[in-house]
Amino acid sequence: MKDQILEEIKQFDTIIIHRHVRPDPDAYGSQCGLAEVLKASFPHKQIYVVGKPESSLQFLYEMNEIENKIYKEALVIICDTANEERVCDQRYKEGKKIIKIDHHPNEDAYGDLLWVDTDASSTSEMIFELYLHGKEQGLTLTDKGAQLIYAGIVGDTGRFLFPSTKPKTLEYASQLIQYNFEFKDLYDQLYNTKVNVAHLQGYVLQNFVMSASGVASMIISKEILQKYDVTPSDASQLVGILGNVEGIKAWAFFVEEDNLIRVRLRSKGPVINKIAQRYKGGGHPMAAGASIYDWEEVKSVLADLEDVCCY
Repeated sequence: MKDQILEEIKQFDTIIIHRHVRPDPDAYGSQCGLAEVLKASFPHKQIYVVGKPESSLQFLYEMNEIENKIYKEALVIICDTANEERVCDQRYKEGKKIIKIDHHPNEDAYGDLLWVDTDASSTSEMIFELYLHGKEQGLTLTDKGAQLIYAGIVGDTGRFLFPSTKPKTLEYASQLIQYNFEFKDLYDQLYNTKVNVAHLQGYVLQNFVMSASGVASMIISKEILQKYDVTPSDASQLVGILGNVEGIKAWAFFVEEDNLIRVRLRSKGPVINKIAQRYKGGGHPMAAGASIYDWEEVKSVLADLEDVCCY
């Protein structure tokens, strides 16, 4: 599959790289890390990265704004995006050929060419493997590319603490930090917490609810967002803090946005991505997301979590 992807890349003069909406470090790292590899390896090609910027990650890379007509003869590569509806910038459909590179379960097998590896810690890890595979064919990794890929791996492994971290993940990380970038500075920027977000974190720890079966939940309404002057994205990033609480098996964050309620699901064991799929979402077995449109649906989501935590 890597050979097929490289062959397609060689055939196109224009390549546009997408990722999912509300990007995390792996989305940025895989998308922009791949762009850096391709720019360095094929300097005469036109390489673009598109999608709505995420303010907390803009220090990593700047997105491009491109005209619709550029898609006509372009190869489109979509990184770290399980479902078509989650692709940021739906113009990707206008591309001449589409490649999907992802590490989520392949519930939505879109694209002309698919490379899906659910054993990979991150899509960024897969991009590094693509580089290693094509190294003898002329692929080049810059310092900036190494920084981006490393950031993506760090983000999706929870700083190498999640079960998805394999021996090869650490081996790749050891190779990446030999490039010329300050990984301490990168950590500081990735995990820098604004004062108002820290205050919201305290509110979450004081107000989450946990059932006898180990299901925890936290509701963050628009009123709470306004009180702490945080964005829905800021609030969603706090979902991991309940992972260290004794007795919790699985948990849900419900964050209110303009026209929906974003659901962040996490687990220490029970499989929860099937639950996410029932609510127009998806993800990994122990980390997934979904959307609901009424507060009454919170009860349904929590009932589903109770079911999987009782076994």
